Amino acid sequence: MVNKEKVEEAVRLLLEGIGEDCSREGLKETPMRVARMYEELMEGAEASAKEHLSKTFKVQDNQMILEKDITFYSVCEHHMMPFFGKIHIAYIPDGKVVGISKLVRTVEVYARRLQIQERLTAEIADAIMENLKPKGVMVMAQAEHMCMTMRGVKKPGSRTVTVVTRGAFEKDENLKMLFMNMVQQGE
Repeated sequence: MVNKEKVEEAVRLLLEGIGEDCSREGLKETPMRVARMYEELMEGAEASAKEHLSKTFKVQDNQMILEKDITFYSVCEHHMMPFFGKIHIAYIPDGKVVGISKLVRTVEVYARRLQIQERLTAEIADAIMENLKPKGVMVMAQAEHMCMTMRGVKKPGSRTVTVVTRGAFEKDENLKMLFMNMVQQGE
């Protein structure tokens, strides 16, 4: 849970530390605005994917389901700068499916906290495996990291891609290729 008073004080100290006048008109409400922003950006830390993945529907057909191009925004825990991009999730149900909006909500649970992309990708895959118990799951995250584009090496447009496979996707190269082909369709 975000302690807004502490965040406000930290922002005031940061502004003073970079030589700003906190009483300047444009900065007077900045600590409060930043505290509200962090409350919103970190709301996933209190949330559980289980809540979203528990409402399922029975199915007979156990073909791959793909939800692609899920836009996400997160904050890097190393520099506290944003990273953002698209996540693609595929799973092979074992008798039950979840509403597709619940996959998007699962992404939000893990993206809305201090994060690294590698862990984000794995946490989504693991939550789906644990809660839906599918035959397999594959998650790909493609993201641009502001810590690499605005500062440091300053390479805008570069993207980091992470992939996690579980269950049937770990063993079956044809499933992996089908996933990749489906993700690339329409690009």
